[in-house]
Amino acid sequence: MIKTIHFIVSGRVQGVFFRMKTRQQAELHGISGWVRNLPDGRVEGVASASENSLDDFKQWLRQGPEMAKVSKVEYKELAAQGLTGFTIR
Repeated sequence: MIKTIHFIVSGRVQGVFFRMKTRQQAELHGISGWVRNLPDGRVEGVASASENSLDDFKQWLRQGPEMAKVSKVEYKELAAQGLTGFTIR
């Protein structure tokens, strides 16, 4: 069963390749969706995949790439979105 989540990541997550590495992780786990920077310094995205893939992805989001310092990750489940591919906005 495919699930879709909306996520917001807080901390030092801009200027550390967070969006690029998020897309790589999404592609690795077969996740569709998107990611973008927010004006307040956080990163926002939507991810759609199997529950197992999303669990692995969420675990990665809690750490982020090497230079990031994630302080908080918020998730909200969404209705199915019919997304294809994973883009940086």
